[in-house]
Amino acid sequence: MLLKDKKIVIIGGTTGLGLSAAKAFIENGAKILVVGRSPESCLAAEIELGENARVMSGNAVIAKTATKAIELIINEFGDFDGLYHVAGGSGRKFGDGPLHELTLEGWNKTFELNLTSLMLSNQAAVRKFLELGRGGTILNMGSVLGQFPSPKYFSTHAYAATKSAVIGFSKSIAAYYAPNNIRINVLAPALVETPMSQRASRDETILNFIKTKQPLDGGRNGHVSDLDGAAVYFMSDASKFATGQTLFVDGGWGVTEGQIDNE
Repeated sequence: MLLKDKKIVIIGGTTGLGLSAAKAFIENGAKILVVGRSPESCLAAEIELGENARVMSGNAVIAKTATKAIELIINEFGDFDGLYHVAGGSGRKFGDGPLHELTLEGWNKTFELNLTSLMLSNQAAVRKFLELGRGGTILNMGSVLGQFPSPKYFSTHAYAATKSAVIGFSKSIAAYYAPNNIRINVLAPALVETPMSQRASRDETILNFIKTKQPLDGGRNGHVSDLDGAAVYFMSDASKFATGQTLFVDGGWGVTEGQIDNE
C-alpha cells in the first residue's frame, strides 16, 4: 500500500491514462479527486471509482479549476498530498502539423491544452503546499515526442514543442522548490491506447511501424496500465529523494529506429 493515507488530485482523471492511474492509486491506499471535462465521463468515473474517490467536472485551462479541486479534496478527505496532471490533447483539428502548415490557432490551442493547463494546476498545487508549510509531490504528463521526434507519422510540431516544454518547466520548478521539499517529476509515454490516440491506433501502417519502434512485449501500443506502476512510485514516499526527473515509459521508442513503410 504505497499510497496509504495519501490524498491526490488527478487533473484529467476520468478517462484513459488518468482513470487507470486513479484506480491504481485507490488500490494502493489513496483517496483521490479526479477532474474531467466531460459530464458523461465524470459520471462513469464516479460509478467506477467508488467511495474512495470524488469526481469534479471542470476545464483544466480555466484558472480556478485546479484550485477548486484542491480545496474540494481537503474538504472531503482532510488533506492534500499530491497532484498528477494528465490533461492535455492533440491540436491537430485546430491546425497543428508540420511547421509550414501550422496555423496560429493550432499553435495557441495546443499550448493552451498541454502547457497552460499544466502551469495552472502546478501553480495551484505549489501555492497550497507552501500555504500548508510542508512538502508534496507533482507528477506531470509528457511524451516521447518532446525528446524523440518521429517525423514520418507524428509531425505535430506544436504538440512536440509543448511536451518538450513540460520537461523544461518541470525541471525548472523542481529546482526552485526543492528546498521546500516539493518534488516535481514527469512521465513520458510513447503511443498508448487512449481516446486521443485513435487516429494512429487505427492506421495499419502506423501500427506496423510501432511494432518495431516500441518492440517491448512483442511490439505493441502501450496500455494505459503500463504507466500505473511508475505513477504510483512518483506519487509515493518511495520516490522521496527524486525530483526533476523524466521517466520515459515508451516500450523502447527512445532507443530504436523503427522501420518505416515506404510503399
